[in-house]
Amino acid sequence: MSPTLNQMHEARTALDSPLFEGLPGDIDVSFEFFPPKTDKMGETLWQSVETLKPLGPRFASVTYGAGGSTRTRTHEQVVRIQNEAGIPAAAHLTCVAATREEVNEVARHYWEEGIRHIVALRGDAPDGGGAYSPHPGGYANAVELIAGLKDIADFEISVAAYPEVHPDSPDAQADIENLKAKFDAGATRAITQFFFDPQCFFEFRDKAAAAGIKGEIVPGIMPVMSFAAVQRMSGLCGTAIPNWMEGLFDGLDERPAARQLVSATITAELCRRLYAGGVRQFHFYTLNRAELSYAICHMLGMRPTGGVK
Repeated sequence: MSPTLNQMHEARTALDSPLFEGLPGDIDVSFEFFPPKTDKMGETLWQSVETLKPLGPRFASVTYGAGGSTRTRTHEQVVRIQNEAGIPAAAHLTCVAATREEVNEVARHYWEEGIRHIVALRGDAPDGGGAYSPHPGGYANAVELIAGLKDIADFEISVAAYPEVHPDSPDAQADIENLKAKFDAGATRAITQFFFDPQCFFEFRDKAAAAGIKGEIVPGIMPVMSFAAVQRMSGLCGTAIPNWMEGLFDGLDERPAARQLVSATITAELCRRLYAGGVRQFHFYTLNRAELSYAICHMLGMRPTGGVK
């Protein structure tokens, strides 16, 4: 469908029924966590995993610090999620600050541990700023990393996509071409950077299809825990924040319960519009907090299954 037809279909579908009435729960979800730095944060993470497990997620992924700084903690949480929670787990792996053989060794170890899913990313500069440059003897980019992983074993591979253009990309067309190269190298699916405009996702999905990309493109959903934090993250990754959003969070810094209600409303509305436009797969950036993601999945018709899909 063209973007215009997508928008008309989305609006018509959303208006045909009140709010979230009658949604059959015919969606697939996945959740992203980050490795905890302290025992207390570890308890919070595990409570979140246990809360979301009954929704039957397709997988849960665990992020990887810049330069492999959380390599051990990422590994521990990935293995625990898969072995103890029984959720298919995906480990993030980047090209940063490691040779090809060092990266390959990590990947082989995951395979030996029964981890069959990698989120393959180029990664950012280890110092958090400045231009990215490949490590000497390392993989230059995500495309090379994907090909290398496929040489090791038949991993399921998820990759990143950028509806609003990666900050290092010269233009939107280059982004699409890079995404196609990732799929051609062996990627299974693409998960997008978070965004707040559903039309932005629909247009990106249409451009990807027009470029011959047939793989699954899953919207990455970021429930707003803190507006200031989202501003910082958006500045780093190039996500546009709607003009109206700041006003909705104004005055709620000291009212976390009210802030959570506002966040749930905004995020659920985004997901409802995506659903109306035909989206049936969602990936939630949980920030290790479960309740917002759980509430949104509930509003989209999901109910506990007692297991995983």
